[in-house]
Amino acid sequence: MNNYVSYQLQDFIPFSADVYFRLLERINETWWPLHLLGLALGATALVLALKKRDRLVWLLIAPVWAFVAVVFFMQYYAQLNWAGHYVGYAFLAQAILLLWLALAGFSRSKVSAVNTSAVANSRPAAVAIGLGIALTGLLALPLMATLSGAGWWQAQVFGIHADPTAISTLGLALMLLRGWRLWLVACIPMLWLLLSGLTLWVLQATEAWLLFAVLAAALVGIAVLCRYPEKKSLKIC
Repeated sequence: MNNYVSYQLQDFIPFSADVYFRLLERINETWWPLHLLGLALGATALVLALKKRDRLVWLLIAPVWAFVAVVFFMQYYAQLNWAGHYVGYAFLAQAILLLWLALAGFSRSKVSAVNTSAVANSRPAAVAIGLGIALTGLLALPLMATLSGAGWWQAQVFGIHADPTAISTLGLALMLLRGWRLWLVACIPMLWLLLSGLTLWVLQATEAWLLFAVLAAALVGIAVLCRYPEKKSLKIC
């Protein structure tokens, strides 16, 4: 028992900061200029979310999660951490979930007439939080590498790397979903951001605090939406 108690968080991170950020550089060097396509897909999904085109958003995002699962985790991250393959499987599961959500066409849930006014006030707040989170994944996180002096080759980009992909998807979920669908879609992104945030914190990377801030904002957004229960009946588009 004493042996387990003596373990610290850094004992579970089998690589150094230099090794991790060099991995990001290798990915960027190999897959450039696919980053431009990733950013274009993310921006398009955000515009569609603002127009409430739910099904098209998830149809665009699902292949992105599959790509990150296979390339980022199974081909690269697994070289540093044996758990990379398992996280890749989780990202593949998320891709299947998003594809199912797009094809099934579940719309936002209706709410009772008593709560209509309250929901009308809560929805813009959640959308604003979701929009801020989505923009963080698309713009803020990639810019952090340059602002910190690391350079563009260490920048994490939506559609290529796991962190910005999870962040932006979480923001889109807050903008478009409610009830059990929101929890279902947000679960894997939030778990990964927690794991990645702890990893970056051990590596003493400033990006860790951004991931923790995103998690806190997402929980606030979910709490705002969960104050108002949805009807049991589901509307199918």
